[in-house]
Amino acid sequence: MDILLKNTTFIEWDTLNFRTGDLLVEEGPKGSIRWVTDEKEVAEASRHEVIDCSGKLVTRSFAVGHHHVYSALARGMPPPPKPPADFREILKYIWWTLDKSLDSDTIRYSALATAIAAAKAGATFVIDHHASPNCIEGSLDIIADAFDEVGISHLLCYEATDRDGTDKARKGLEETERYLQQRQGLVGLHASFTVGPKTLQKAMALMQQYNSGIHMHLAEDRYDQDHCLQTYYQQVTQRLNEAGVLDSPKTILVHGLHLDARERKMIKKKPCWIVENMESNLKNKVGCFTSQGLGDNIMLGTDGMHSDMLRSAKAAFFAGQTCEKLDFMSVYQRFRNVHRYLAQNNFAGDSENNLVVLDYDSPTEVNQNNFPGHFIFGLNTSHVTDVIAKGKLLVKNRQVQTIDTESVFKESKKHAARLWKKMKKH
Repeated sequence: MDILLKNTTFIEWDTLNFRTGDLLVEEGPKGSIRWVTDEKEVAEASRHEVIDCSGKLVTRSFAVGHHHVYSALARGMPPPPKPPADFREILKYIWWTLDKSLDSDTIRYSALATAIAAAKAGATFVIDHHASPNCIEGSLDIIADAFDEVGISHLLCYEATDRDGTDKARKGLEETERYLQQRQGLVGLHASFTVGPKTLQKAMALMQQYNSGIHMHLAEDRYDQDHCLQTYYQQVTQRLNEAGVLDSPKTILVHGLHLDARERKMIKKKPCWIVENMESNLKNKVGCFTSQGLGDNIMLGTDGMHSDMLRSAKAAFFAGQTCEKLDFMSVYQRFRNVHRYLAQNNFAGDSENNLVVLDYDSPTEVNQNNFPGHFIFGLNTSHVTDVIAKGKLLVKNRQVQTIDTESVFKESKKHAARLWKKMKKH
């Protein structure tokens, strides 16, 4: 069923042009949006689902450039027995302990919780980077099915790594190939310091065979560079470039903090993309992202901390005042660049009939010229009232329509407790 948004103030996501009127949203994966002005046409369209958008703003829904579904049940969990001394210990004692403890049920409820959170925050597309070393086979389907159940489009990958042995690395790549034979996705790798030459070579073969891209962490911590210099006698970006990782416009390199001018120039000349995750960087004390010398192919992610892209944009702006003196529009462009990434690579699920309705009652005027300021200092997810995904009403009056969230969270609490108990054994 199509949806009629009456009395709409519509903001074009790329130009920020404002237009008012009645907007008809067509249902379907490739559905369009169009203005209806003729009284007869408006009356006919009113037979569909009607949302009165008087006093509200409507614009393109949001998308997450880099996420970790597997961390969804970590909120509130007990601290590790030994306080991590550095970034590697954060991985070892927290995240690598958690991912080893995941099973099919905890993966499913992690994905459902993530999809629900994304929907309520106005995001209808998630690019995810998954790891579950003791539950690899079929794990991507579990996530995809959960996202589909809620109504969130997705671009998934399994994070292949040698950190748990070559057998687990092989199984990770097998899961990748199995999934790519059925659905759109990427070839996932963890980071250079846990990916040996053979695993990298096999991942590149899959990337080329399925015309995909690599999704991996890059120089998140200084150790990634140090390990590469000591092991391969070259910088991490050079290693990936020689392997061909940077040559695909579908490739996503995450973080990119500890890069010198030579590496930044190398990335700028390539079609690959960088994802900034400022809150995660600050939390892990690994550094502050700067775009200097990287070019324009930069988008924003959450790195599994949450699913709120408006929050990520604000963090990028405020920390960016110290790191690179960002302005409003630069952050907004990074926030929206995920749509450009998805469109240029022909990934499905992010068509123009993905919209968010914002009940933003500002004490000051909102217009094309000052919207970026409202985006940084005013808008937040409390203003999200309705979300439309592929022309279907996903969230109505702040309530998810596609799934019983109360039942999901009731079960997720049980699985989270079980997950935390398992983590003590690793």
